[in-house]
Amino acid sequence: MKPVKLVLLNAVFAGLLFSCSGSGDSDGEGTGDPNELVKVEGGKFKGGVLRVNSIEDYTSLFPVGINDVYSTHIAGNVYEGLFRFDQKTLETLPALAESFDIDNSKTKYTFNIRKGIKFHDDECFEGGKGREVTADDFKYCLEYVCSNHEANKWNSFFRGVIVGVEDYQSGKAKSVEGIKVVNDHTLEVKLEDPLASFPDMLALLATAVYPHEAIEKYGYEGMDEHMVGTGPFIPTEISNGKIVKFKRNENYWRVDEFGNKLPFLAQIEVSFIKDKKEELEAFKNDELDMVWGLPVEEIPNIMGSLEEAKEGKNKEFKIQSVNSLNIQYYGFRFTSETFKDINVRKAFNYAVDRDSLVEFVLDGEGVAAHNGFVPPMKSYPYESVKGFNYDPKLAKQFMAKAGYPNGKGFPELTLYLNKSGGVNVKIAEFITAMLKDNLGVKIKLETMPMSDLYPKVEAGELDFWRFGWIADYPDPATFLHLFHSSTNAESGDKANNYFGYSSEKFDATFEEALKEIDPEKRNKLYAAADQIIIDDAVIMPLMFTVGIRLINPELNDFDINEMEYRDMSVVYLKEREKSNVRVYDNIGGEEDEEYSEE
Repeated sequence: MKPVKLVLLNAVFAGLLFSCSGSGDSDGEGTGDPNELVKVEGGKFKGGVLRVNSIEDYTSLFPVGINDVYSTHIAGNVYEGLFRFDQKTLETLPALAESFDIDNSKTKYTFNIRKGIKFHDDECFEGGKGREVTADDFKYCLEYVCSNHEANKWNSFFRGVIVGVEDYQSGKAKSVEGIKVVNDHTLEVKLEDPLASFPDMLALLATAVYPHEAIEKYGYEGMDEHMVGTGPFIPTEISNGKIVKFKRNENYWRVDEFGNKLPFLAQIEVSFIKDKKEELEAFKNDELDMVWGLPVEEIPNIMGSLEEAKEGKNKEFKIQSVNSLNIQYYGFRFTSETFKDINVRKAFNYAVDRDSLVEFVLDGEGVAAHNGFVPPMKSYPYESVKGFNYDPKLAKQFMAKAGYPNGKGFPELTLYLNKSGGVNVKIAEFITAMLKDNLGVKIKLETMPMSDLYPKVEAGELDFWRFGWIADYPDPATFLHLFHSSTNAESGDKANNYFGYSSEKFDATFEEALKEIDPEKRNKLYAAADQIIIDDAVIMPLMFTVGIRLINPELNDFDINEMEYRDMSVVYLKEREKSNVRVYDNIGGEEDEEYSEE
């Protein structure tokens, strides 16, 4: 693999303008116009409407029903839990847990719940007024995420982690033994074994708090489209595929370092433009304030020429970029007739030139996945995992060994995928052409929205599909848990092991890693588990993505990170300052980190 730099581009290019309404140069609430910007402490501004886009429809807005990034970005404005991530550093910080203690065994956590936190006003409450959050609410929600309820897609997440989850799921117990309410504002959670990443797991949206009254009134089906949380924004309009709108939660509990009440933004609007070029056009027309997933080849079109910039014919914008903790892969149904033979799975993996995919199809926007399933991340020995290099001769040998020389007799195959603005189709056309050239395999493409693709994969209806997986928290476990037999969807669980994969060796190695306290030893065990996945050719790892965002320069404190975790409560819009047009300013930023393989 070529050296790839991890660069945060805090560059200001010739670009586009977001127009802010109102001058607002004094403290106060202003006129009530949501577009008005009112200056507050620290040179920040309160007010403004942020307009963003989702390239895919959401699949659910109920925390335990969400396992895709598009739904997370919407529901994350409303819900919060015991912990949260820092948007800039991804450090895990207390949220509704004001503080917590761990006993000497490192298995018992005691959480002190913040007092005075209230759910958003909603008709599910008496008089429509949100009530105070208590430890009972967290017990209710944590038990929901530990349950076998059909709406819960995370039922294996705490299995083997929190004491008593297995008995609760089997019906032997009416509650989870390891989750106890001490008093109204104190919760105790007992683990099976020490787990260093447990606080990280409690920062996930799936563990967020919501009121039982909402479930009782709307049902879990209704919660797919109705949100009642404690977070910085309150939904005012929800229409999947059309628009989702939020307003500021005036009673939100957090303040910034200057004592300003969060959030700053008055409103957020989420649109659902599916075509990437249409999305970029909307940005050009001042209809959007951000584009996530900017194709590299579109950057010159967005920027305009240097001469135009000098003449003031185009306007300013910012580009942010980071190597993401996000893998793009093709999944095999491990138990299907098509892919039950490991020789077929290995043939497919060796037949694809990942370097050419990244270099020529994606114009360098990504890192070829030559090693394991886990992306390069801090302290993880990524390069120790030996993956698949391009070797068409070896690929042909494996295909012949499977009984399909030059693809003769191989069954008809369809690759199912979502368009994601068109880039997924472009990648699929390249890969299926290589599989045809090198293996003699013909593959049809069938596209569908992610909201349709997910249920089909979860139900085991598809043999071959495209998915991506972005880290839920910054630890290799968030990738590797997909392959544990306890998360096997074949067992009827609504879990993320869509492959039907089961390996005692993998399970034992992964479980040992989870229990290991020493970080270096734990990461070596993670890498060993990663190697088992690759040796069994469970999936076709393709590439690790580069996250690129195009944003307006008036958008501040919207830091990019490897997980595309968004904390909209700290984001604010700032009035434009008059300055000279700058082109390619500060490219390369501050800290460059290289990942390379000799």
